[in-house]
Amino acid sequence: MNAKYKNSYKATEKELVSLSVYNVGCQRCDSGYQWGPGIRDHYLIHYIISGRGVYQANGEMHRLAAGDSFLVYPSTECIYRADTDEPWEYAWVGFTGSDAAAILQATDFTKEKPYIRQTVNGDEIRRQLMHIYDARGNEFAHAVEMTGRLYTTLALFLQGARKKETLNTANTYVQKSIEYINANYSYPVTVEDIAAYVGLSRSHLFRSFESVMHLSPKEYLTDFRMKQACYLLEHSELSITAIANSVGFDNGLYFSRTFHNKKGMSPREYRSKSRQQT
Repeated sequence: MNAKYKNSYKATEKELVSLSVYNVGCQRCDSGYQWGPGIRDHYLIHYIISGRGVYQANGEMHRLAAGDSFLVYPSTECIYRADTDEPWEYAWVGFTGSDAAAILQATDFTKEKPYIRQTVNGDEIRRQLMHIYDARGNEFAHAVEMTGRLYTTLALFLQGARKKETLNTANTYVQKSIEYINANYSYPVTVEDIAAYVGLSRSHLFRSFESVMHLSPKEYLTDFRMKQACYLLEHSELSITAIANSVGFDNGLYFSRTFHNKKGMSPREYRSKSRQQT
């Protein structure tokens, strides 16, 4: 019998907002090994190298085997369990970021069918997952390399997708909006500005975001700004007013109120708490 093993790496910080590797690894599981029931706070793709097992999500049970892949969605209760006689061996990568939902929307993964049988490009996907693991480390250069490899891995899932994206789909509009937000969040841009850039009405943009991201454009813009504000609070000595200006708020009081609503504490409290943890 093959020896059991587990090699894994978890990033201590997720510094890249667009896409960041949360964890990566590979494991040959014990007979009947199970994770869950539980939820993750990030996306998690498993590629099954050998053996078989069961993945349960949204009340549905899926029996999967070598060559298949499955996706764990954030905040979705799930269980995955290795077979008793032929326990699976898999490689995985967990990730988060503003690009994640839009990219996955263009793959064959869906919440109704969170798996792909006999994944196209499976061998290359496995190799890329190992490349992400080999690039592990806590330096910023490691994060950049892991993210680059992750984009390559996700591109393989897009190449193998049976559903082909056409121009001017909701996914295309949302991705274009995200690119605009990435470049302009530090200015006092509004949802109307984003809609004008993309070439949609505000209501059409709202429907596109709801279908792809499951939140409104305004919520996404605010969340993006708050993530940037958190990074500056943790890693800079800028004043609260300067941070507010840097993430697109021209009113410091409104920034502090918005931050408190999202994080449950003031910017000053967040900075103090983050410094105590380091």
